[in-house]
Amino acid sequence: MTAEARETRRSRGDRQRDAIVRAVRELLQERSFADLSVSTISEHAGVARSGFYFYFDSKYAVLAVILAEASEELAKLTHNFAPREPGESLSDYAKRMVGSAAAVYATNDPIMHACAVARNTDAQIREMMDDFADGIIDKILSLVEQDPDAKPISDDLPALVRTLAATTMMTLTHDSAFIGRGADPARAVAVVERLWLYGLWGGQHLPEDQPGT
Repeated sequence: MTAEARETRRSRGDRQRDAIVRAVRELLQERSFADLSVSTISEHAGVARSGFYFYFDSKYAVLAVILAEASEELAKLTHNFAPREPGESLSDYAKRMVGSAAAVYATNDPIMHACAVARNTDAQIREMMDDFADGIIDKILSLVEQDPDAKPISDDLPALVRTLAATTMMTLTHDSAFIGRGADPARAVAVVERLWLYGLWGGQHLPEDQPGT
């Protein structure tokens, strides 16, 4: 096989793989993950079942790819969870970090919502979501530990960050227990931003309110 033929074959394979991932994203807009079958996904993607199994060993493997893409997107938006920029207030920093997470959840909705719901009944999805959360929490912990302005409200920083992260996740997936029924999600997101600010930086004021913070 020539190099050109191999490249053409790889390109076709990439298109089929992408079609499968796209099919799962589209199908989750109208049904739960539990209701998705490999046959349904393959048909929607225009790929044979044998083609599906050439790229993925299960529908969970497709979901893992989507979650990995979401994690990469979040890392990109937060500059890989970089520390505060020079002159950036604590409040603006909290808003930017939560806003980055909100953007990722919005881009990947309803996938993230479907995962949040399914984690309660599906052990494999719960494991995948926990891995997704653990990766983010580890980065935030490292960031806070290196921040000289950090004043966490608890000595148990891992538990504090995990609680804040879980609250953020449930808020961004529009869980009614966190945002209410029919309420504006932006109100809850604004509260989450303040929770991060107070939880990790002791509620320090904006620079214009208290110079030197």
